[in-house]
Amino acid sequence: MDIYERLGLMPDTQHDEVIVLTQEQRDKGRLKTTSTAGVEVRVFLERGKPLLVGEILKADCGKYVQVQGAVEPVTRAECDDWHTFSRACYHLGNRHVKLQVGDRWLQMTQDHVLEEMLILLGLTVEHVEAVFVPESGAYSHGHHHH
Repeated sequence: MDIYERLGLMPDTQHDEVIVLTQEQRDKGRLKTTSTAGVEVRVFLERGKPLLVGEILKADCGKYVQVQGAVEPVTRAECDDWHTFSRACYHLGNRHVKLQVGDRWLQMTQDHVLEEMLILLGLTVEHVEAVFVPESGAYSHGHHHH
């Protein structure tokens, strides 16, 4: 089954197949995978626009395919105060690290050097298994600075 069309987040749309992708796979415009039902799926989409968890894709045969996030190993770091948390986000952002940000917690791909930095800044760090959905970034919607 080949996919060339994105329909976006359509929560009420019935889907025929489900593909479960890691964050790295969702970043690719072209990939080959297998649906949860065992059907081979080939994705041919524009590059530079990550697939969203929950997004519906339309196959050339007319079937609808839902994208789900795979559980993968990530680092989760958290703290009790906003100042410490803000400093951690600043330092990671300065290094262009992909982050999923919550209420005084963040998740990122595992990296022992960055984890040590977070501990030194005062955060609690642990390795967990979770669906990783990083922030899309300031320039992800095609805006540019003039």
